[in-house]
Amino acid sequence: MRRVREILRLTYDAGLASREVARRVGVGSTGVRVMLQRFRASELGWPLPEGLTDAALELKLYGVAVTRQGQRDRPEPDWAAVNRELKRKHVTLQILWDEYIATHPDGYRYSRFCELYRAWEGRLPVTMRQTHLGGDRMFVDYAGDTVPVVVDRLTGEVREAHLFVAVMGASSLSFAWPTWTEALPDWVDGHVRAWEFFGGSTRLLVPDNAKVAVIKACLYEPKVNRTYSELAAHYDTAVLPARPYRPRDKAKVEACVGIVERWLLGRLRRRVWYGIDELRGAVAAMLVELNGCPMRRLGRSRSELFEELDRPRLRPLPAEPYVLAEWRHCKVGLDYHVEVGRHFYSVPYRHARAQVEVRLTVRTVEIFLKGERIASHLRGSGNGHHTTVSEHMPSSHRRYRDWTVERLLDEAGQLGPSVRMLCEMILSERPHPEHGYRSCLGILRLARPYGASRVDAAALRALEIGARRYGAVKSILEKKLDGQPLPRLRSAGEVSVDHPNIRGSKYYH
Repeated sequence: MRRVREILRLTYDAGLASREVARRVGVGSTGVRVMLQRFRASELGWPLPEGLTDAALELKLYGVAVTRQGQRDRPEPDWAAVNRELKRKHVTLQILWDEYIATHPDGYRYSRFCELYRAWEGRLPVTMRQTHLGGDRMFVDYAGDTVPVVVDRLTGEVREAHLFVAVMGASSLSFAWPTWTEALPDWVDGHVRAWEFFGGSTRLLVPDNAKVAVIKACLYEPKVNRTYSELAAHYDTAVLPARPYRPRDKAKVEACVGIVERWLLGRLRRRVWYGIDELRGAVAAMLVELNGCPMRRLGRSRSELFEELDRPRLRPLPAEPYVLAEWRHCKVGLDYHVEVGRHFYSVPYRHARAQVEVRLTVRTVEIFLKGERIASHLRGSGNGHHTTVSEHMPSSHRRYRDWTVERLLDEAGQLGPSVRMLCEMILSERPHPEHGYRSCLGILRLARPYGASRVDAAALRALEIGARRYGAVKSILEKKLDGQPLPRLRSAGEVSVDHPNIRGSKYYH
């Protein structure tokens, strides 16, 4: 009616032709002429009577739509039930209309049935306009707001807990799990907890393009994190990230995040939490209430819809939950060991200097070369120690496995006390005694060409000059410095040079 009033004003007040009126108003010229003919046939005149409403004007110009009035007495379908049934696989509007018309032969025809359903569906929230099959998709995301958690009653230190959110596509059954961070370990743990909560996994997993899930966002071929791909494969699901800058692709979880934030954070805003476990217990209790509350438009609760739509089509959970694994790219050293987390793990010696991939879990370390596992170890602490498998060593190195600190010191003591003292100092100064084995063995082998007495004398000179290493002892022997007398040690307070230019301590008193 706003356009009708504008057409009448341009025609009678401005005196424009129908073609020009149509161009300015943005309608067809035929429509303008038809409307003017209806206006002249009506009892109205220009200007329009003051206080004439749009509804009254429409009634004067176009009358009453009798065709629609006749349909109001027909039985109205349960549109919420129709919406639920459409989420089942192989169910269409044609099938539902056939069932409706079989029960109500005088009901709406198929075209009007579809038109009325689309009108009812259009009044639903935006996120409900997507049709999701039961057990087909699970949407995941982190809530934007955090929960302050008091972790220490004595100091009052406050940390913020993040809220991991997951929601089922068909039933909107919601899950929330507080975590300390949004890093990969907490992200993976949130998924494992969500699948345990739902009691099964879906065919598809829909996250956003966060770095913790997607390494490289792309509209056509997104690159998913390797650990995240392993998690999905373990639960027999596939990762389908939302398109970059297309939040409506995961509108279900976007709406769920808002509901969870209002339902949980709004109601718990005045609570003080002493630890994240206490917060998790409160969130779990609130979720039971949220999922059991009937939804306004559908008249059913999320839990009821989940039991009806999602649970029958969920895939079974694996026998064991997923164990977080982290992948790293490393290079094998010359000593056929790989350093991971300040610990050294052996691989077969033929792979020295190779580029390998390391898979880390809480308890194990697996090393892969070109997709083939070449070594596996129990995970060690980051103390700089070595974990070596005898089969990984060449035959010439395996005999070193028989050497111990006690045996080395016994062999050194047979050469002389200075050699034993030098070996003891070498082994004690290294981060781990095994790091000094080679130096001590080299010193012991010098007895073959030079004899035990010369090696003991060279060790004594090395101790005096502070050169506690194999190369220093060998240099002393090669230069025959072991036979020269050692420099005389000065006693305490002794002055080595007496000269008039040296003032001495008395000068300052």
